[in-house]
Amino acid sequence: MRFPLWNALRALLVCASAAALAPSASAASLAYVTNQGGGVDVIDLAALKTVRTIAVGKDPRGIGITPDGRLLVTANQADADVSVIDTASGNTLHRIAVGKNAEFVRVSPNGLFAYVTYEPSSSGKPPAKAEAPKTGAKPAPAGHDEESTPAEIAVIDLAEFAVSARLPASLETEGMEFSPDGRNLIVANEGDDTVVVYDLQSKRAVKRIDVSPFGSRPRGVKVAPDGSAYLVTLENSDNFLVLDAHYDVLKAVPTGKGPYGVAFEPGGARVWIATSRSEQIQVLDARSFAPVASIPVGKRCWHFSFTPDGQKALVACGRSDAVTVIDVATRQAVATLTGFKQPWGIVTYPKSEGSLDAPVSRAPR
Repeated sequence: MRFPLWNALRALLVCASAAALAPSASAASLAYVTNQGGGVDVIDLAALKTVRTIAVGKDPRGIGITPDGRLLVTANQADADVSVIDTASGNTLHRIAVGKNAEFVRVSPNGLFAYVTYEPSSSGKPPAKAEAPKTGAKPAPAGHDEESTPAEIAVIDLAEFAVSARLPASLETEGMEFSPDGRNLIVANEGDDTVVVYDLQSKRAVKRIDVSPFGSRPRGVKVAPDGSAYLVTLENSDNFLVLDAHYDVLKAVPTGKGPYGVAFEPGGARVWIATSRSEQIQVLDARSFAPVASIPVGKRCWHFSFTPDGQKALVACGRSDAVTVIDVATRQAVATLTGFKQPWGIVTYPKSEGSLDAPVSRAPR
């Protein structure tokens, strides 16, 4: 991929900054959790204890962190904007207007941009379960009409702290993932049962995958560590799709009820899926997709992240007002952290595998 000279220089500066500011062995590893009820809670991962709460906009959901750990980005659904926070001080540096129902955030692997989904026509509430698998012609999703305003993905320049572009999407967007080379952005559109691939240089959609023959309501997207496949969870049909490196559907795999967050555990040997309506984290073999374990968790557990050392996973359980801590080796819940207010998203620094983030090693080559 050929960057303009300025972007190339900025990418080099970001990488140099990340290396210079990389935490020492004694530095704290932290998790950041958005609370729909207010603020971002910061968890010290050594102590498994909340050490502070950072004020952001109202109803924060999506969350991302830059590769150097200096900036935190939250999508504030009720305020239709994004907060950019200095992690050292906890102060908000900028509030950037995005659009109604801002929801999902991904920071680009090079740290230059944040991609934020927003849904002007959405009520902000989940559609009914009855919207489920469709065959043949697809009716408009409940609550929408032909004149509904499509969702978009705002591209925020993290040097200028401004929206630099907007990518057109469908009525309701959800999970996002980057290709390993950083050229493409893969987006799940729950409003019309599609997955769309964008070329980030041209900012145009280059492929659209109709998932309705296999199920409905695509939500989570995650690329395999070796880049050979993408997994897409289909919440209303209780399964996920396996796409190859060219984004063609290979097969559908059944899951528990309501799959959303998905990630490969460190090392890539297992896949973890948050099946929220089953109140479980399901663990599968990453090659055969055979079930390995089912771990009971709380209510409405959508997103999770592994700790930087890969030894634990933290699961945000919104309707339990808690974060469940799982031992990765034993696949057992070992602690429940309380005091949260409808936790939605979770990321760590140093960056680790999770449903909302990935290590810096996936930066463009």
